[in-house]
Amino acid sequence: MTTSFRLPLTLTLCFSLLLSGCDQQAAEQGSQQERPPAAVNVVTLQPQTVTLTSSLPARTVAFRKADVRPQVSGIIENRLFEEGSQIEAGQQLYQIDPALYEAELANTKAQLARAEAALKTAKARENRYQNLLDDNAISRQEYDDALATYQQALAEIQVRRAAVTTAETNLDYTQVNAPISGRIGKSNVTEGALVTAQQAEVLATIHQLDPMYIDIAQPSRALLDLRKKIIDREINQQSAPTVTLTLEDGSRYPHKGKLQFAEVDVDPSTGDVVLRAIMPNPDQLLLPGMFVRAEITEGEVSNAILAPQKGISFNREGDATALVVNGNNQVESRQLEIGRAIGENWLVKSGLNAGDKMIVAGLQKVAPGAKVTIDQNKPQDKASGG
Repeated sequence: MTTSFRLPLTLTLCFSLLLSGCDQQAAEQGSQQERPPAAVNVVTLQPQTVTLTSSLPARTVAFRKADVRPQVSGIIENRLFEEGSQIEAGQQLYQIDPALYEAELANTKAQLARAEAALKTAKARENRYQNLLDDNAISRQEYDDALATYQQALAEIQVRRAAVTTAETNLDYTQVNAPISGRIGKSNVTEGALVTAQQAEVLATIHQLDPMYIDIAQPSRALLDLRKKIIDREINQQSAPTVTLTLEDGSRYPHKGKLQFAEVDVDPSTGDVVLRAIMPNPDQLLLPGMFVRAEITEGEVSNAILAPQKGISFNREGDATALVVNGNNQVESRQLEIGRAIGENWLVKSGLNAGDKMIVAGLQKVAPGAKVTIDQNKPQDKASGG
């Protein structure tokens, strides 16, 4: 009796559990079918022209620099400039005691006068001997000796004239003049100091500050990539790329410069190539040796696709992916090849096309293949450069 009673009870419990499970599964399926598509926010991608720029560290260099050194020896009599002032080429800076050089000039002029007098005597003798030779009154040897004396007197004149020129030049060098126009620094000597010709120590240094050179350090890899893009016509390069500066205090320099050339050697210790730009400096705000930030305009990319960075993710392998909404309001996953960051966007090389609706909000609620709706409460902006 007990066994007969337990068997129907067990069958009844099993049947009840089976019905309960079926009801729960049906309820879950009904809930999934009734769940509305997730709402997402998208950006419609449009082709546009993008200007490529590079921001690199740079240093200012004087357009011209001249170290002033004496070309003759002597005592400094006067300093004729104000330190830190603007000077012009040819302006006298120092006066070296000229007494010895004035005496040397007078001596060479006297020797020239003596040589000129000897020349007249030799010329007259050569003329007389020429007449006597024609009359066979003297031998040929005597005439040849007179002619040689005359020619030696002519050569002596040239020597003495050269000595006078040298003495005049040395006297002129006692006036130490500015070789270039520019801003002169401090004087390293004072009145009464002894200076020597071609000495190692400079008397003063002159910098020409308008315009200024900007030496920019660019990684050789970046320069190689730029040249490849130019060769492949991926970018439209300007004839002279422009350069703008950010100063050490973070302010923007008001003038724009132009890139002049790139160094032909790569620094083996840093792997950088030096680019040189020329920058106007009318107010002399830039000084030699300042550290600045240079922004180089490399060129333009036509029909570029910019995708917001917030809509792109990266997997463990570092590959970029994005989710887009197709014409059937279904989510598609795209593998991307991206380039550089431009503002808040990535420059997309492949994987996205003009007109694609890229999901930028609600990514955590959707997966590839899911149905979605576009949130109409948020504007569907077009991606733009930063």
